[in-house]
Amino acid sequence: MPTEPDLVHVFARHAAELSYDALPTVAREAAKKSVLDTLGVILAASGMEPAVRGVVEIVEEGGGKPECSVIGFGGRRPAMMAALANGAMAHCLDYDDQTPWGQHTASSIVPAVFAVAERRGGVSGKDLIAAVAVGQDIFGRLRCNVDWKKDWNLSTVLAVFAATASAGRTMGLSSRQVAHAMGIATMQCSGIMEMVAGRGSDLRGMYAGFSAKGAVLAALMAEKGITGIDRMFEGQYGFMNTYFGGGFDRESMVRDLGRDFLGSGTLYKRWPCVGTAHSHMKAAIDIVTKNDVHPDQIAEIRLHVGDYHELMCQPLQERRSPATLADAKFSLPFLVSIAIARRGMSVSDFTEDGLHDRAVLEIATKISLVNDPTLNWKLELPPGRVEILTHDGRRWSEEGRSVPGNADNPMGWDDICSKFRECATISVTRFADEVVTRVAGLAGRLEELSDATDLVKLLSPPAREA
Repeated sequence: MPTEPDLVHVFARHAAELSYDALPTVAREAAKKSVLDTLGVILAASGMEPAVRGVVEIVEEGGGKPECSVIGFGGRRPAMMAALANGAMAHCLDYDDQTPWGQHTASSIVPAVFAVAERRGGVSGKDLIAAVAVGQDIFGRLRCNVDWKKDWNLSTVLAVFAATASAGRTMGLSSRQVAHAMGIATMQCSGIMEMVAGRGSDLRGMYAGFSAKGAVLAALMAEKGITGIDRMFEGQYGFMNTYFGGGFDRESMVRDLGRDFLGSGTLYKRWPCVGTAHSHMKAAIDIVTKNDVHPDQIAEIRLHVGDYHELMCQPLQERRSPATLADAKFSLPFLVSIAIARRGMSVSDFTEDGLHDRAVLEIATKISLVNDPTLNWKLELPPGRVEILTHDGRRWSEEGRSVPGNADNPMGWDDICSKFRECATISVTRFADEVVTRVAGLAGRLEELSDATDLVKLLSPPAREA
């Protein structure tokens, strides 16, 4: 018989009892950055990604109690459905923040937390920061210590538990109730990597909506007294054995719990595409800018790829010329080609016209692959390597270092605010400059707010007719 409480109870106590004052400054700041960054990318998605409009229309058609804001589009809907809509927008541009190990959690946590905060009312900025920070920490502890075989999409499979813990903390649930909620969340725990690595599916972009909605549902059910699973993580038929064949490191998961917050290392994106492509993009940009190489001079572009990189490259011809916006953000040859053509990247590169940009597609025809097992993804993905050869015989090779937003080239608060303002300019609803400035200012002093939901209320215009 087990002598220690299951991890579900350990993490639930961590979530329910964590105070804002117990957080180190770096964890507080990371949570605040993730809040503003996530709100910004939701706004950008509302105006840039056609696929999310179907989800928003379903949410609008369902009606229900006007509890929570649908960001960008406006109106108020029941908490679960607002979390679904906002979560679907939070990741669909692949512009949301990420962990140092490559997965995403804020796009599940932040929509869930704001949904239950609006439903409850009176949630302070300090409590919201603590809720986001504890979810980020739980996600990191799970992510770093399971035997992942690249079969499950960890950004939803694990983030639903992180978001549930965050939602429970926001609602003021007891540790026992949070444990029940996390057990209930096993019924919402899903996502296969074929959704990410395959082609043609809009789900790759909107998957965080499902984990955000599932987290809200689980927390609300626990609040009503519905019970979860006592040995949810470590039971004979529990999560760890079912999803990872028992391959997990419990000791590392709980080491320094309450002292070391893994969300402190959150990375914020400057380029709106899959983060595992960024180092190859940076290497290519460095070569063409340092040596002033024009695309017409290039004879061949060699991408050195490990196992996960290759998922983004096969089949090569389709990845050179992706058919959909969702596929474009995961197609390494196409992304490197944009980086070379633009010597950078912005959200405006991902439009229907952008998919057919002749200059980008011509560069993509010059891309070839070099398999390199040393670049295989284990925990942290090694930096990508790119070689460029010119028609006149010159050759350069670079590794992608100092990627904008990475730990060695981080985005500060002013950078996050600039990104937020950029995202707001392409929202489906164009907000006045003073509103955008006010939201960024409120986020910067979130710990001073008596009601943290002032941020999202400002970003939700009056309801449209369903």
